[in-house]
Amino acid sequence: MAVPVVVVGVKESKGSRAALRLAAQEARYRDATLIAVMAYGGNPALGSPAGRPVAAAHTAADERQSAEWALRDALADALGDQAERVERRAVPGLAGRNLVEVALAVGAQLLVLAGGGTASVLPGTTSQYVLRKAPCPVLVVPDAETA
Repeated sequence: MAVPVVVVGVKESKGSRAALRLAAQEARYRDATLIAVMAYGGNPALGSPAGRPVAAAHTAADERQSAEWALRDALADALGDQAERVERRAVPGLAGRNLVEVALAVGAQLLVLAGGGTASVLPGTTSQYVLRKAPCPVLVVPDAETA
């Protein structure tokens, strides 16, 4: 029998921290591995870390390192000492596509996302994509300020 897995999408936002905490709680309930995924490159609105000004020249390796640091910091901020138990994946490309691909590849039981963080009740672009394509149930965690 395969080990259960919960996948959580991470971006640099307060809402993402709430999603991380809820995903960690779900993983504990399910006795599951938690995999945190941060997409980088492409469209910053879809999950790319915004660590450098647009005019700064940087390589793919720089972008990956920036995403890995942002992911590590987000996990530490949201989960404290428990962050070391989380498998981390910084992946190039669009967030929605990457989340669906990871969830499919690991046979995830649950995929957790932060809400768009806008005053609208409609999900953002990434959430819409994941809700349509995910191979498992999806939990979209609303931003506490707009919920």
